[in-house]
Amino acid sequence: MLEGTEVAPGTLETVDIPISRLPTGEWIHMPVVVSHGAKRGPVVWLSGAIHGDELNGVEIVRRVVLTLDPTLQAGTVLAVPMVNVFGVTAGSRYLPDRRDLNRAFPGSRRGSLTGRLAHAFFERVVRRGELGIDFHTGSNGRTNLPQIRCELSSPRARRLAQAFGAPLVLDSTAKPGTLRAEASRNDITVLLFEGGEAGRFDEHAIEVGVVGTRRVLAELRMIPAVPQAEHTPVLTEKSHWIRAARSGFCRVEIGLGDRVKRKQRLAVIGNAAGATERVLRAREEGIVIGLLQTAVVHRGDPVVHMAKLRPRTRPRAPKESSSS
Repeated sequence: MLEGTEVAPGTLETVDIPISRLPTGEWIHMPVVVSHGAKRGPVVWLSGAIHGDELNGVEIVRRVVLTLDPTLQAGTVLAVPMVNVFGVTAGSRYLPDRRDLNRAFPGSRRGSLTGRLAHAFFERVVRRGELGIDFHTGSNGRTNLPQIRCELSSPRARRLAQAFGAPLVLDSTAKPGTLRAEASRNDITVLLFEGGEAGRFDEHAIEVGVVGTRRVLAELRMIPAVPQAEHTPVLTEKSHWIRAARSGFCRVEIGLGDRVKRKQRLAVIGNAAGATERVLRAREEGIVIGLLQTAVVHRGDPVVHMAKLRPRTRPRAPKESSSS
């Protein structure tokens, strides 16, 4: 039961969780699509738009829901396409109180607006699940290679991250106050998906997110088997940003997913007259997992996000199973 609504096995319903009133008096609700399988099984939640301008997750969750058939499903999927409804409707990363929702978990029933939204989502949705997939994009002006971030010290997280089949898996420790960190403190495994950029749909990132989510559900035996990824995800333990050495106009010379060698040219920064230029080069061999999308840069701005490549960090393909 969610918010007083009983969703029968083998059915799918949308439940609206009330969050707060606008100054005009209208209620803002957080919609949760509940797909309650006909058979017993795990509870998995999907979350989009923790940051209100990161829209790929909204579309990923929507498309995943369209593929679900609760009459053939085991367990329950709690799909939340828009957690930060305030930010989505305002076209903002943050809430009206200018706080970052992904630094406010687990939230507080008596706290700020951001804290109250974090509390409502955490208590009503997150705590019910044993696994969550949280969808993000690059921040404004940056784009990310589709990737999974999780703590690979967890065998379960490692197995499901590899089953997801994104091009890359980054071993990443979550910061305090993030959804992933606080869920982990409650023994809830979280896969964080990054792909694309803020403010727009990226069809490639969306497709990777949809297919990967279905692979995870199949790995958990919640839905019928789906094809595994044709590639083996690159597993990496470290990443770093190459930053602008000067202010000016930036021309990026590589693309997302490119493997680059030490000292390879990545970008060139020059002034408006074109008289002087500064070349940015790779410090070591790696794969490009994030890129600046704007032409104007200031000294110290992040330009290229590199993940370090090591032969020992490349995992073997996940084993075949009857569920995937």
